[in-house]
Amino acid sequence: MQTASIKWIGEQKFYAMSPSGHAVPFDSDRESNKAPGPMEMVLLALGACTATDVVLILEKKRQKLEALEVLCSGERAAEPPTVWVNLEVLFRVRGTVDDDAMRHAMSLTEEKYCSVAAMLKKTAQFTWRYEILPPASK
Repeated sequence: MQTASIKWIGEQKFYAMSPSGHAVPFDSDRESNKAPGPMEMVLLALGACTATDVVLILEKKRQKLEALEVLCSGERAAEPPTVWVNLEVLFRVRGTVDDDAMRHAMSLTEEKYCSVAAMLKKTAQFTWRYEILPPASK
């Protein structure tokens, strides 16, 4: 079993320690906005999870990936609990990447590998898209 430790440091601010020993600040007060809020971190986790999958899959497919940016956007429920109800994941890929390879990588992260997306699918509708940008000119 993994354990995360979250300590209250005043107001709506918290200091979290991950099971792997990494410290992360949280600020649940969106007005003071001194650190990410918990639901923002969920969006970040979704992006990092899918990005990892896409990079690994494209590497296995021997694609020449130069850069990847994942944009995760979402809408939350109007009433508590204000879970994510609509999410869009946009992959911006730069390099010599085949359209079929990217479509397959996106499909695998969506349907099989990304555990964060698997959890969020229980409350949210997803839209998945990608853009392949040309290699950077030298």
